[in-house]
Amino acid sequence: MESLSDIHWDVVISGTGLQQSLLALALSRSGKKILHIDSNDFYGGTEASLGLQDAASWVSRIEAGGGGGLLKSAAIWRPEDSTGLAASRQYYLALAPQVVHARSRLLEQLVSSRAYRQVEFLAVGSSYVFKPASEPTQPAALVRIPSTREEVFSTTAVSTKEKRLLMKFLKFVLDHDSSPQQETWHPYAEKPLSALLSEAFNMGEELQKLIYTLTLSLNPGINTKDGLAVIRRHISSMGVYGPGFAAIYPKWGGLSEIAQVSCRACAVGGGVYMLGTGIQSTEVVEGGVKLELTSGDAIRTRLLVRASEDAASGMPVIRRLVAVTNSSFDSLFEPAVEGAPRPAVAIIAYPAGSLSTAAGKASEHPVYLSAHSSETGECPAGQSVLYLTTNASPDAQELLGRALDAFLDAAKPSAQQEVRVLTKLEYEQGSGGSSVLITQGPILTFQATTPSIAFSDSVLDPIRSAWKKILGDEAVDDEYLTFSDREGAADDDDDVYEQ
Repeated sequence: MESLSDIHWDVVISGTGLQQSLLALALSRSGKKILHIDSNDFYGGTEASLGLQDAASWVSRIEAGGGGGLLKSAAIWRPEDSTGLAASRQYYLALAPQVVHARSRLLEQLVSSRAYRQVEFLAVGSSYVFKPASEPTQPAALVRIPSTREEVFSTTAVSTKEKRLLMKFLKFVLDHDSSPQQETWHPYAEKPLSALLSEAFNMGEELQKLIYTLTLSLNPGINTKDGLAVIRRHISSMGVYGPGFAAIYPKWGGLSEIAQVSCRACAVGGGVYMLGTGIQSTEVVEGGVKLELTSGDAIRTRLLVRASEDAASGMPVIRRLVAVTNSSFDSLFEPAVEGAPRPAVAIIAYPAGSLSTAAGKASEHPVYLSAHSSETGECPAGQSVLYLTTNASPDAQELLGRALDAFLDAAKPSAQQEVRVLTKLEYEQGSGGSSVLITQGPILTFQATTPSIAFSDSVLDPIRSAWKKILGDEAVDDEYLTFSDREGAADDDDDVYEQ
């Protein structure tokens, strides 16, 4: 059997984050000699999902400076009374719990590559806006956001006048790229979306909050051009894979599951995998790159693909809080319309200004809470995992804690039930610049992606660029991630989500 150093590799891929793993999938039938390594002992990189024990080890590594420049300020908390907390392996806490819209190119590529057969998808249900208490007789509440014609007409959250404005806007968004509609929004293209909503559609502040939440943006000043594009993605995704939902979520830890399935496909195609192995040193030599691995192996490769571990200066940093609770919050996961699958994910938005610190300072950025039921496989039955995200700031940690407390109070199933937090994970995550592939001779580097609530297709473009660079003249655009079924693969089930 050949040793690693006896083989002149076509490509070494460092890290099993989503981009590196999708590249491995794209190369899985190329016949190239591929070595895929990761200094972690788990798959997924910053998109990984971790059991409780793994999460504790991960926090220790971050505290010791092992997260590069992307991850910091990590901490894990468990109460002294651990009653209700199951074994570590019954939890899969996602580091990047992003939902994927039905119109995403990622889903198209998973279908064309046949990789979707190995992923179980779940429906993402309703979105809500947190409405703080206005007076003692009107406690805080979660207001469901209508995003279809049927929901607009049936909701009691908005007045009849607001329903007409909302229907007018939803129709406008679907056709906003046509010439007549462009005349309306182009003057506002680089202005905040709120300017278009208030001036061109005469919307009040409360209705604007409902519209804004559909962007799933952490930027309270998102411009009109970007805001309309992401809202259109949401609306046009509704009903694509079934009634009542616009996005899906991969079971067993979100994007981590897609990364693992992609790596598995490359391994089946002959790729060699080594976890717990990083790069000790790199030297550009004639014909490629010479690498010294932490395993002690010295290898040569024609090309090295890696991901940047440094946050870009001036780019957003986000603060995350992951909480496991002893409540299933069943009312959040009711199907939105008749015949729809039961969702496993619900999203709650806290608009800027809807939360305050103990000192009375109002939140300057929105907070998003993504509630996951046990159907995601991320926790045992009867529990749920809550993922909270906001932009990093001196007050972010306190505001996330207050958002969690407000949710537990507003969504409590009954006054008699005690809802407890069983464990919490906190950390900050930096991001890179624009999604481009940096090429320095035989070394290709993916810039760090920008964390978000919904998956962005901009992540996919550098992967295709790397694939073309590796294959060179052998690359055929029409064949990118377009595979036939392997012999013995199931071919009688083309559903892309699990009901």
